[in-house]
Amino acid sequence: MARRVSLPAADDLFRRTGGDDDGPAEGRAGADAAVGKPQTTVRAVPNQPDEPDAAEGKRGASGRIRHDEKMTVYVTSDELLDLERTRLELRAVHGLAVDRGRLVREAIDLVLADFHENGDDSLLVRSLTR
Repeated sequence: MARRVSLPAADDLFRRTGGDDDGPAEGRAGADAAVGKPQTTVRAVPNQPDEPDAAEGKRGASGRIRHDEKMTVYVTSDELLDLERTRLELRAVHGLAVDRGRLVREAIDLVLADFHENGDDSLLVRSLTR
């Protein structure tokens, strides 16, 4: 005898999880407030290309920029821990939800911009010549 499996209805699968209605998101926020959790809004940081036309074709539906190249970088466990702490602090204190890759790309961009602007007086040159 074959057993019938009970599956969720379409309304359960495609219900709204937040927005303008007083649905489940309101109940969850109330539960978080009752437990004493602060209600913070976490937002993803949008990529802002310097030249909008250059990256326009590479931008996906989510707003992320598609990266054509890949590079593997080895870090120490302390460096990885510091990177993760920074990522979590950006989320907790500043409300910025960024992944480690985005954080590393931003750091590289800042260091290279400083190098191109300041040359021998840049942080990169001073750090590498210590």
